[in-house]
Amino acid sequence: MRFLSSARAALASILLFLGVGLAVAQAPPAKGTNSALPVIHVDNGANSAAAQKAHYVVLVSLDGFRWDYARRDGAKNLLALGKQGVSAPEGMLPSYPSLTFPNHFTIVTGLYPEHHGVVANNFYDPDRKASYSLNDHKAVTDGTWYRGTPLWSLAESQGMRTACMFWPGSEAKIAGYQPTYYLKFDNTIDPEARIGQVLAWLKLPEADRPHFITLYYASPDHEGHQFGPDAAETKAAVLKVDGLVGKLKAGLDATGLPVDLVVVSDHGMVKVEGGWVSLDKFADLTGFDAAGSLLYTANEESRVRLYNQLKKASPQFFVYRRKDVPADLNYNQNPREGDPVVIATGPYAIRARTPPAGKPDEAPIPGMHGFDARKVPQMKAIFYAAGPDIVVGRTVAPFENVNLYPWLAHMLSLTAPKSDGSLNVLAGTLRDNGNDSGQ
Repeated sequence: MRFLSSARAALASILLFLGVGLAVAQAPPAKGTNSALPVIHVDNGANSAAAQKAHYVVLVSLDGFRWDYARRDGAKNLLALGKQGVSAPEGMLPSYPSLTFPNHFTIVTGLYPEHHGVVANNFYDPDRKASYSLNDHKAVTDGTWYRGTPLWSLAESQGMRTACMFWPGSEAKIAGYQPTYYLKFDNTIDPEARIGQVLAWLKLPEADRPHFITLYYASPDHEGHQFGPDAAETKAAVLKVDGLVGKLKAGLDATGLPVDLVVVSDHGMVKVEGGWVSLDKFADLTGFDAAGSLLYTANEESRVRLYNQLKKASPQFFVYRRKDVPADLNYNQNPREGDPVVIATGPYAIRARTPPAGKPDEAPIPGMHGFDARKVPQMKAIFYAAGPDIVVGRTVAPFENVNLYPWLAHMLSLTAPKSDGSLNVLAGTLRDNGNDSGQ
């Protein structure tokens, strides 16, 4: 979570994707299963004839699964998936900031956070004069906060049914659509029951069967935050979710359907160095509102003053006027990013203010993310995929996660809008691009 104003807020934030209370019907369990999960069904019609002929994509996110965890801990199912298809042995680059909501929405829109609008897990919009928080039911389920066309909306608009077993943004109506099937986020739902629901969706009649499905797990992010990335608890969580990937893969194989399984993470995890870096120890924040380390004021004179006070204040961060943030961060155009913008130079826990005198303060939690992956490589995420559209035994160099969107759309035979990603980056992993199935 982005350089947080409260140590415990990091743990709280990963546990909530609060849902939307729409008055729509709950989908019945698929025949032959014992699923009783509270699936919400939106009547988007039946699959078109063209959609029924398309292949299937199941996109899985393992939150906070660092790029090197699989080899480090012997995650046999993920490693096997890479051998059966493709992988990024040195990791996939998350967009800045390397946070849960921004990167999940980047993966399904192909847009950098400043372009799709979710610039942090918590932020303020000066134009709306309103705040967004991943813990705010009303904001999370309000589609007007989001820009771009997520894959489920793209598919639905082109006659293809979709389903989301959790994903940031999936509980809001965005670009005119919601998934045909989705659930309100509830991290208490049994991990294997989630797999059961995915398989149940794939047993629906062809007219109703979703071709694009998402599945999300909050581990090993939760454990990485609480105990640190190198803790025994985090390693146990890595192996647990790896086991779930193995069960999902076996279940998908048993369907006999042409399913491409794609497993990614939103970001990695790093051990925090030192205690809190509080910006109010270096400068006067009078007149500024803050969300974590994001700073907001309507007064240009105050922005200039604060920038000048902070620009040489500490080797633990850089400070920029928003327009001057380095271009490779893609974080210099959206007013939601605040101004000035503070960028950590390493794994430091940055916050705007120290708690008032007499209020309790706690040390930062052991593990954090949100940093620039090019400066803190522990932020890199995972990428594993295998299926009928993917070559066998191919590895790819680290690539930006915006490139997943056109690649996933291509496998679903969808016409994708222009995004910040390019199909060319991963074209060498696709069998229909003149690649054979071998090395």
